[in-house]
Amino acid sequence: MTQEALQRLLDEVRACRICEASLPLGPRPVLRIDPRARLLIVGQAPGTRVHESGVPWNDASGERLREWLELDREGFYDTSRVAIMPMGFCYPGRDPRGGDLPPRAECAPAWHARLRPHLPAIRLTLLVGQHAQAWYLGKRRQDSMTATVRAFRDYLPDYLPLPHPSWRNTAWLRRNPWFAAELLPELRARLRQI
Repeated sequence: MTQEALQRLLDEVRACRICEASLPLGPRPVLRIDPRARLLIVGQAPGTRVHESGVPWNDASGERLREWLELDREGFYDTSRVAIMPMGFCYPGRDPRGGDLPPRAECAPAWHARLRPHLPAIRLTLLVGQHAQAWYLGKRRQDSMTATVRAFRDYLPDYLPLPHPSWRNTAWLRRNPWFAAELLPELRARLRQI
């Protein structure tokens, strides 16, 4: 894969209008791809702050994620180290029940398989939230997001499932102290290795 081929593909992604009619704020694909990256973060979809700024994880969830990873903003946004490819590249809109809608179903099938070969140096993929876990783990995932994250060792060394770092999951983090006691130390140790 050449840099020119990657640039053509990224231009195509940024011009994507597959689900434009369903996007309340219009299309604005947000992702970061660099063939040198060793860590890939696959999240859900941008929120409104990320849509406005065009910077992935540029919100409170991103702050918590960086805390989990023990990465400062500079390291997190160093594309030679970290690639970011959400399941949905554009803000999907508000869920009337609260929070954001799930990632658009059209995005991952259209782009992930085409982008992934441009990331040959990836040594660990973080699957943040149930949508990323469903797509990448398929039948290997457990019956719930909690069980999937709890079984994180089963997916190593390629994948490490995480809950979404949203404030909405604060109660989940309290109910599952093993996450901070077992998973985060393993995650941080692997990041130091790569």
